[in-house]
Amino acid sequence: MLATAERVRVFWQPGCTSCLRTKEFLARNGVQFESINVHGNAAAMAELRRLGARSVPVVARGERFVFAQTIGDVIEFLGLDLRQQERLSPEELMRKLELVLTAAARCVRQIPAPELDQPFRNRDRPIRVLAHHVFRIVEGFLESMQDGRELTYERIMQDAPPSLRGAEDIARYGEDVLARAKQWWSGCDDKSCQRPMQTYFGTHPVHVVLERTVWHPAQHTRQLMLILETLGIRPDRPLSAADLAGLPLPEKAWDED
Repeated sequence: MLATAERVRVFWQPGCTSCLRTKEFLARNGVQFESINVHGNAAAMAELRRLGARSVPVVARGERFVFAQTIGDVIEFLGLDLRQQERLSPEELMRKLELVLTAAARCVRQIPAPELDQPFRNRDRPIRVLAHHVFRIVEGFLESMQDGRELTYERIMQDAPPSLRGAEDIARYGEDVLARAKQWWSGCDDKSCQRPMQTYFGTHPVHVVLERTVWHPAQHTRQLMLILETLGIRPDRPLSAADLAGLPLPEKAWDED
């Protein structure tokens, strides 16, 4: 139960992995909330900015808010008497990452060139941008692990360079990111990943950020699979339930609200 009856608001946008997961989590646990889609909604975006947030999802009560990138932060913010899903070990997460990024590269290669510049469903974002973002999430994490700087929203949302235009270029970029991730893990001197890491959604152990760095692209890879299926293309060796087991993913691949 909530600590007070104050109205809960969730600011979100279509295609956002954490947004969908947050709304599903609240609904599943009986938390009533006002759903505010900021995509193409200037008034909603202005209210989000007024609160002091620049990205979604955000869970707000009155003038207070929390970035809902981790369910633990949402549980604490709302005073819910709930336990989180047990987190996979860093070693297990790295094995999942290889499965995810390898599958994502396969999916990207299957997307027809004319479709790359088209948006998907209710999100005004070219599929090309989504495809690059899958791998940029991981690259941004690696950059912050290397230079010690905060993992900012801008870092993981960085645009693709002009050289990454075609599906093959994006897929090869993704494979290079995976190779760098494996190299980082091989040389990592703290396999428990317990040291604190500064991020745009707060300070968390590297283990927590690594989990997000795996499940976030996993959810987007599910979306790439959905895009292919919508185009009438059968995904090449799609991610299975076993591949995704243990990751804190939303139930659905896409938010249709």
